[in-house]
Amino acid sequence: MRKIIYLLTLLPLLCACSHIADDEQLIYVPAEAAKRTVLLEDFTGQRCVNCPLGTEVIEQLQEEYGENIVAVGIYSGGFGKQPNGKLLPLTTETGCEYFDHYVSGYGQPIGMVNRHGAVNYTDWTAKVREELARESSVSIQLEAQLVAGQISIDIQTKAINTPYSGNLQVWVLEDGITDTQYMPNGTINKEYVHNHVLRTPVNGTWGDPISLDAGEQKTQHLTQAISSNWNTQKLSIVAFVYNDSGVEQASKVSITQ
Repeated sequence: MRKIIYLLTLLPLLCACSHIADDEQLIYVPAEAAKRTVLLEDFTGQRCVNCPLGTEVIEQLQEEYGENIVAVGIYSGGFGKQPNGKLLPLTTETGCEYFDHYVSGYGQPIGMVNRHGAVNYTDWTAKVREELARESSVSIQLEAQLVAGQISIDIQTKAINTPYSGNLQVWVLEDGITDTQYMPNGTINKEYVHNHVLRTPVNGTWGDPISLDAGEQKTQHLTQAISSNWNTQKLSIVAFVYNDSGVEQASKVSITQ
């Protein structure tokens, strides 16, 4: 009960910039009751003064729901570039392609929760809870380890009760990157710690097609070379399946050494 009271008290602070209906304010999904893992894509940028506020929302969600939340910082958009258009250190061409495809025209930070359209960071909490309450038709088991200077990845997907058709996407993320970040108070923090940063897709920008019959299980093996500027101690792998209806299931694991 103490957790419920805390979350209901916190909601007005997270959503002060937008109206949330009374019934949405009362939605609460205990972590142990979550029926899926939710993908939260945070389209962020180092020159975005409000983006650290989005990060705070993510941290609060991760504290409450743990592994049931997979957050990905996609550094992109106008605030992911210098005024001359040059990419800032954490921005990738792939991230900019995702931004242009999914959320072009929106301010930052902007996010997607299981790819059900653009969502302002003040509404992420409510959308995440809605998704956690939905059952998934696909399960994912994921393993990743460092072998001979590259990442070895095994993904096992299974359609639980119904067939599934879509794409399987695999990404490399990195935590604990110290770099510049513009802050809400107008300062520039050159020692800001960036987490869950999208480094690269493993199997292409849009992943690989996947089709599963009801009850069918498939295993895929992938490898990824290590970039010289990555800290292998801080890397993780994210895998998820998605189609035009959104993300059906996601999974994240740290890379074993």
